[in-house]
Amino acid sequence: MANSPSGESVVHRFVRIVEAFDGDHPTLSAAELARRSGLPSSTTYRLVEELLTESLLDREGQRLRLGTRLWELVSRGSKVLGLREAALPFMEDVQSIVGHHTALGILDQNDVLYIERIGSNTSTINITRVAGRLPIHATSSGLLLTAFGPSERQNIFLARRHPPLTDMTVTDPDDLRRLLAEIRRTGYCVQSGTIVPESAGVAVPVFNADGAAIAALSVVIPREGAPVQKSITALQTAARGISRALGWDGTLRDAIRRSL
Repeated sequence: MANSPSGESVVHRFVRIVEAFDGDHPTLSAAELARRSGLPSSTTYRLVEELLTESLLDREGQRLRLGTRLWELVSRGSKVLGLREAALPFMEDVQSIVGHHTALGILDQNDVLYIERIGSNTSTINITRVAGRLPIHATSSGLLLTAFGPSERQNIFLARRHPPLTDMTVTDPDDLRRLLAEIRRTGYCVQSGTIVPESAGVAVPVFNADGAAIAALSVVIPREGAPVQKSITALQTAARGISRALGWDGTLRDAIRRSL
C-alpha cells in the first residue's frame, strides 16, 4: 500500500478522514476536514476528490458527509448487523417499559462501542449514541462485558490505569476486581454517576450460540428515584429473548457464571 512522505499508508489516511466525522460533526467543509483529520490540505483535497468519485463521501453544497455507499459496503459483512436486527424489537419493548434511553453495546479495544440506541429527547441525560464510544471502566456495559469475558481480558483491564470521569468512577484495581466479581454473581451491573453525575447505567449480558457474552443491553436512567429493579427485570427479559434469537440455549461457557 503506497505511503505518504510522512510514512502513512493510504488506508491510514482514509481512516483519519472517516474518523473526522462524528455525531457533532456530521458534515464538514474540506478545510474543516483537513483540520480535524490533521492531514495537509493538499492531501485532504486530493483524497476527498477520490472518495467523492467512489461515492464514499457525498457533497451537499460546500459540505461533505460520509457517503451512503460506505455504509452499504460496511453493512454487507458486518458482524453486528444480525445482532442489531435481533435486538431492536426487544430494545423497543425495554424503552416502552422503562421510558429512558436503551442501548446495545459491544467491546472494541478499550471502549464500549454502541451499535444501536433508542430513546426520546425527554429522557434523562445520556451521552451514548450509535457508533459512539465510552471508556470501559466508567460504563455499566463495559464493566459487565469485562466481568463476563475471558480472564485474560480481565487481567489486562485490571493492570491498566483508569482515569476518573467523576467522583463516582471506580478506578482502584482492588475495588474493580470486587466489582467484577459482584457483577458475575448477580448477572447485571448498575453504575451511578460514573460518567454523568445525574444519571445511572444498568446493563445485562446478551449471549451468542456458544454461550459467550457478546453484547450488553443497557438503559440510562435518572440517578435520583431511578427505577433500578424495574430496569433490571425489563433488560433481563429482553436480553434473554435476544440471546435465544441468536441461538443461545440457556447455558454459559463458564458454568460458575449464572445465566439470566
